[in-house]
Amino acid sequence: MISSYTNSQGAERVTVGGLQVAKTLYDFVNTELLPAIGKDSAEEQEKFWNGFGKIVEEYTPRNRELLNTRDELQAKLDQWYTDHKGAQDPKEYEAFLREIGYLVDEPGEFEIATQNIDSEIAETSGPQLVISALNARFALNAANARWGSLYDALYGTDAISEENGQEKGSGYNKVRGDKVIEWGREFLDRVVPLESGSHKDVTKYAVESGQLTATIVGNDVHLRNPEVYAGFGGDKANPTDILLYNNGLYIDIQIDPESPIGKTDKAGVKDLNLESAVTTIIDFEDSVAAVDAEDKTLGYRNWLGLNVGNLTKTITKSGRTFTRKLNEDSVFTSRDGEELRLHGRSLLFVRNVGHLMQNPAILDANGEEIFEGIMDAVITSAAAIPGLDENNPLRNSRTGSIYIVKPKQHGPEEVAFTNDLFGAVE
Repeated sequence: MISSYTNSQGAERVTVGGLQVAKTLYDFVNTELLPAIGKDSAEEQEKFWNGFGKIVEEYTPRNRELLNTRDELQAKLDQWYTDHKGAQDPKEYEAFLREIGYLVDEPGEFEIATQNIDSEIAETSGPQLVISALNARFALNAANARWGSLYDALYGTDAISEENGQEKGSGYNKVRGDKVIEWGREFLDRVVPLESGSHKDVTKYAVESGQLTATIVGNDVHLRNPEVYAGFGGDKANPTDILLYNNGLYIDIQIDPESPIGKTDKAGVKDLNLESAVTTIIDFEDSVAAVDAEDKTLGYRNWLGLNVGNLTKTITKSGRTFTRKLNEDSVFTSRDGEELRLHGRSLLFVRNVGHLMQNPAILDANGEEIFEGIMDAVITSAAAIPGLDENNPLRNSRTGSIYIVKPKQHGPEEVAFTNDLFGAVE
């Protein structure tokens, strides 16, 4: 049974699955989210809302009980601090915390086996960003921060001094640019050195017999560690890219002698593109103030767009208008001559709110705001499904996994509740 009504504050709601859903959120789910995961028939939509309603009905009492336990613990803690002012005996205090159940015994030895985990988590230790789900522009910037220009970073920050004619200025300053190029070559010498000589003196990069060849004063030299060479782009003799691998992260030496920067470089290098933020948390919690259905819908729509791959944002900056969108993957030829496809975007996590929050976007059968963590669990999981599709060229996970960060869990009972909740959602 689906019906709609307008409350005394003028907010329109739809009653479905035992829930009273703000129409803006209901319409988003039915006309955007569910069709994106192949659930666009009226029967499938009703099944979704009925399942959602059953989860709310089953898990709301447990959620409330857990919060009651928090209140009881807080009351006992407050009383303790009232009764024990001044310096504390650590052993006495620990005994008190164990007595009230704030601290519990550690479990015995155990192992957790994981499957289908993307390499950004399983293998690579790299930078991670956190960005608000409500800001499409920032979310796109963060997702695209998987790769970053070392030259831009050096030129635009105080990593390079502005003394001795090296000012940023309003246009390109070749003196500063030359210093950036010098810094970049020193970086290559530190992390991927040649067997002899310096990257500063290279006049040509090429690939021969599965190895990187660098020409210095007419002589060909190779990398000190040949294993860091990963592949190339373009033609072996005149590559557009030389791909190197260091500490689990890629370095892309981009070559274009006709580009403004490449023209000034003896090897025609126009930039050093570095693998940077390998993971990003799209945040519905600490960096967000989502107080109503409009806010939640905006965040869910952005999260869905990131997973489908169609999120865009038109931006006007310095009189120029352009559209920000997700980066595509980059394709190279590996050292073995096979196609090497590198993910063009940061692997995205989504952070749900904790157990405490409630939100008026959805009311339960009694007219009470449902717990926002339950809402996030259902809707962010559904919105992540397009990011698993092998046929989606901008998919998020290559292993078929959804990554959800669940914060502020106080004790094993709350963690168990979360495990059960996500099991029900799945």
